[in-house]
Amino acid sequence: MHERRLQERVERRADSLVRVNTKDGDFLLVLESQGKKDERKRGSWPYYLSYLYEKYRCEPVLIVMTQSSSTARWAAQPIRFGLPGWSSLVVRPMVLGPDNVPVIADEKEAVQDPSLAVLSAITHGRGPSVAALLGPLAAALETIDPASAALLAQLVTSGLVDAQAKEIWRDLMAPVKYFYQNPVADQLRDEGRTEDRIEMTLKILELRGLQVPDSVRLRVRACSDLDQLKAWSERAVHVVDAMDLFDDDGA
Repeated sequence: MHERRLQERVERRADSLVRVNTKDGDFLLVLESQGKKDERKRGSWPYYLSYLYEKYRCEPVLIVMTQSSSTARWAAQPIRFGLPGWSSLVVRPMVLGPDNVPVIADEKEAVQDPSLAVLSAITHGRGPSVAALLGPLAAALETIDPASAALLAQLVTSGLVDAQAKEIWRDLMAPVKYFYQNPVADQLRDEGRTEDRIEMTLKILELRGLQVPDSVRLRVRACSDLDQLKAWSERAVHVVDAMDLFDDDGA
């Protein structure tokens, strides 16, 4: 029980965790949205990475996203522990900020690369002009499959730090629009069919690069409780191990 509480505290402190499969291997992306310099937060990053590697045995990659050039320079500085000239531990965050992420305010550009449009919104989205970024992004998410759109929408929700931007994004992602008004979503919302929610839950896990054991597939497919399936599909956006899907169910 203590281990489980520790896991929840660590993983909830990180804004987003995404497991990806590449030709170079599997990686766990630890995505942190940083509004300003914070030495306490910086001091916790090595602990995040060490804990997550110990638990999942997957190489963690720290990605810091910020809207401030000065914060970007601060976050990019290596974190070193050990003797002078002989570091026992070095953490080098990958930093995304206004100086190395383009502004995408054109809907056609957002549709061509929704993932880059998400990073653009997170690193540039603030102030009165934020709607010019978030509007095209919301339109772009309507053009991709619902599971991918839900994952990217959650990343934006976690990454925005500006209060006005958060409010605008919440309005754009209101429940009537959350599943992007596509046929599959309409079926799910209007008819209440469980099959679509089952497939969405499993698809989100797969798109995030997670291994989905047969035991997880069988349990999800055997469920006929729409509320339970809804909870699992929302949880699928965050977990870093498919078995963690059931952690809050007393399993």
